[in-house]
Amino acid sequence: MVQYNGKLEAIWLKRARLGPMDPVARAILRAGAGLLNNANQGGKRQVTIISKETWATVMERLGVEIDPSARRANLMVSGIDLENTRGKILQIGSCRIHVWGETRPCERMDQAWQGLRAALGDHWGGGIFGEVLDDGEIALGDGVQWVIE
Repeated sequence: MVQYNGKLEAIWLKRARLGPMDPVARAILRAGAGLLNNANQGGKRQVTIISKETWATVMERLGVEIDPSARRANLMVSGIDLENTRGKILQIGSCRIHVWGETRPCERMDQAWQGLRAALGDHWGGGIFGEVLDDGEIALGDGVQWVIE
């Protein structure tokens, strides 16, 4: 039996470029493409992922409570450190994601709250992006772990 260290806490799909982030309970991942029905498809930035713990730390530092969907990431995980993970493989449920790098916060973060972009700039606070390696379905509560390869 696989021991998972983390958990999938949230899933958001983007309807269109710069469009709203819709929360969903489950989603389909397509290898080499990304999340089914998400605006961003293909390339190396198929899925973006943030850490629940890092988000909470940034909110505490700023003294505000902003919905994490404002970060505009596709997935939120807990119990997993995302910092310095370029080249690693993250498994969510039965699906693997190859991490290509850090997601750098953009100016849209300051539209959500002035100073959010800078606050997310340290220690990979903006999360990670990667390429989907396996077709499959993911759902809230799925286990998350780093795969040793």
